[in-house]
Amino acid sequence: MLGGVAIAQTEAAFRVLETSHPPTYYLPPDAFAPGVLLPCAGQSWCEWKGQARYFDVVSGGAQAPKAAWAYPKPTPSFVSIADFIAVYAEAMDECWVGEHRVRPQEGNFYGGWITDLVVGPFKGAPGTLGW
Repeated sequence: MLGGVAIAQTEAAFRVLETSHPPTYYLPPDAFAPGVLLPCAGQSWCEWKGQARYFDVVSGGAQAPKAAWAYPKPTPSFVSIADFIAVYAEAMDECWVGEHRVRPQEGNFYGGWITDLVVGPFKGAPGTLGW
């Protein structure tokens, strides 16, 4: 949800787990409402997944800059998430996994989604980046 509008919905997401992280959900591009993802400048590198590209998310008069990302050409181990899109929960009005409301992973770098179904500790809070 962003700007009071549902921007995406799917039952075909990939749940990606990394060391000391809550899950990150990658949704198929067709899960997103038309026009809510605007390609933007910027990229980053993940040692596991490769080079990411970013999107601004716009909906219902709200804009969340650089709040979504995808891996157009991921490493061979992550080829199944090619072009699937993840969003930072903290930039959205709300996110859900089934009936479980998401709490964003702490910090401004990681994009994990925390629900009552996962237990930490997780990277992101002050003092945890060196784990």
